[in-house]
Amino acid sequence: MGISQDFARDGFVKLTIGSREQGEAAQALLWEQIGLSPDRPEGWREPVVWAQDLTGQGPFGELLRSPVLAEGLDAVCGKGGWQPRFAAGNIPIRFPRVPPADDRGWHLDANVPLADGSGWGVTARSHTLLVLMLFSEVGERDAPTRIRVGSQRDSVRALGDEVHDFIRAGALVEEASRDRPVALATGSPGDAYLVHPLTVHAAQEHLGERPRFMAQMPFMLAGPLDPAADTALARALA
Repeated sequence: MGISQDFARDGFVKLTIGSREQGEAAQALLWEQIGLSPDRPEGWREPVVWAQDLTGQGPFGELLRSPVLAEGLDAVCGKGGWQPRFAAGNIPIRFPRVPPADDRGWHLDANVPLADGSGWGVTARSHTLLVLMLFSEVGERDAPTRIRVGSQRDSVRALGDEVHDFIRAGALVEEASRDRPVALATGSPGDAYLVHPLTVHAAQEHLGERPRFMAQMPFMLAGPLDPAADTALARALA
C-alpha cells in the first residue's frame, strides 16, 4: 500500500527522510549541547534531558527540508495542506539505567491554540500534525514511542465537538482506545513517523543501553482538520 493508504488505515506512517549520517550528525550536535558524552554513562543521571534546535541549521535543516518528508506530508495532508517548519524545536533525549520519568501516559498532543491566548488545548479539529524524527537507533528496548494503531477513530468520537485540556483529553482517549493493538516507533537515524493528531500514543521506560534521540514536532496544518476533506488525514477518521 502507499503512504496515504497506510496512514488512513493505521493513523501513522514511517518514512526514511534522510541518511543515517544526517541523523547522527544531528545527534552529535545534541550531545554537545547538553554537555554529556556517549562514552561516559556515569554522567547519565536523569531519565529525560531536553535539548532544542531553534535555527534549523546543518543536519536539522537538511532533514526538515527533505523532499521525502514533503512528499509524505503532501500525501497525508494534501498539497498546500501543511506549513513548513524551519527548526526542530524542543527535543527530549531519553536515557537508560536511571528510574523512568513519570510522563508515560497515553495521550494526544495539544493541537489547537485556545481562543483567549492562554495556551493550547486538544480538539478533534486539530490545527497540527505530529512528526517524530529519529536521530539515533531505536529498537524495541530503546524507549520507542508506543502507538495505538487506528486509535484516531476512537479519539474523534471521544472528543466530540469540545476543546479539552490536555489531562482531560488524555483520560478520554486512553479509555476509548484501550483495545487497540500497539505499534512501536522503532527505526534508524534519518527515519520519521507522520502521526495523525488524533492517534493515541505514549512514551515508555528506556530498557536499552544507548540514549534515544528523537524530535517530536507539530507541523501546522493550513486549516483545521476537516473530516469531510478528500485527504488521508480526513479518511483516517472514517
